[in-house]
Amino acid sequence: MPQLPTPGPYPLALVPALETTDLLLRDHRPTDLADYAAIGVEPAFYRFLGGKPQSEEEVWRRILGQQGHWAIMGYGYWAVEEKATGRFIGAVGFANYHRDMMPSLGDAPEVGWVLAPRVHGLGYASQAVQAVLAWGDAHFTQDRTVCIIDPDNTASLRVAAKFGYHEYARTTYQEKLIVLLERPSPTSTAAGAVST
Repeated sequence: MPQLPTPGPYPLALVPALETTDLLLRDHRPTDLADYAAIGVEPAFYRFLGGKPQSEEEVWRRILGQQGHWAIMGYGYWAVEEKATGRFIGAVGFANYHRDMMPSLGDAPEVGWVLAPRVHGLGYASQAVQAVLAWGDAHFTQDRTVCIIDPDNTASLRVAAKFGYHEYARTTYQEKLIVLLERPSPTSTAAGAVST
């Protein structure tokens, strides 16, 4: 009988389920692939995510990366499920992509969200972001979280502002202009820390 590999230094992290009025935020599952791949070819979905349709292979890698982030970093992305339908409608969470850009994001967790165009305008992004920020506020030790948003993505800029993110720089990333935003952690705000 073959010997099973010894687990690495990072135990498999369980993704904590979070719930909002309309959404269940949960771990990614192989069964999410079909819905995620269908969403990935919608222009309103990929417009600010590389600007081109995503193949099933690219979507599968995204799922693996989002789920795998939990095992390596202790945080990651949640799959977003619409309670009323039980369908996968997107992803929300935190990552550290070690982006090659200046200014560097450092070790600040980067929040992000992507939702199916059919649910845009229903307030789901706000519900999901509020839930993951509450989780992050309770678990992160960093003095801030960050996000990067295309300056033309006014809907996401509004969501970010609603939860206290403010612009601190503009830069070019992968040949596109982006807005860098940050939100001080509640503990750094309470302690009077000033982020840079």
